[in-house]
Amino acid sequence: MEEKKYENECKHDSSKHIKGVLCDVKNCAYHNGKSECCAGCISVGPANASCAENTICATFKAKTY
Repeated sequence: MEEKKYENECKHDSSKHIKGVLCDVKNCAYHNGKSECCAGCISVGPANASCAENTICATFKAKTY
């Protein structure tokens, strides 16, 4: 899947989560520890996915400790 950059359009704010988006990926930099995503926006794909198992979050960024 082609990675898209949305840095100019979406600003990350760790104090605000995206309402209605649940995430269990605890090693993502945008995960707030409460199954919530705090990325400014998300990108999910690929466009040709035929089921949920074929999709990925292209916004994922590994958390640095």
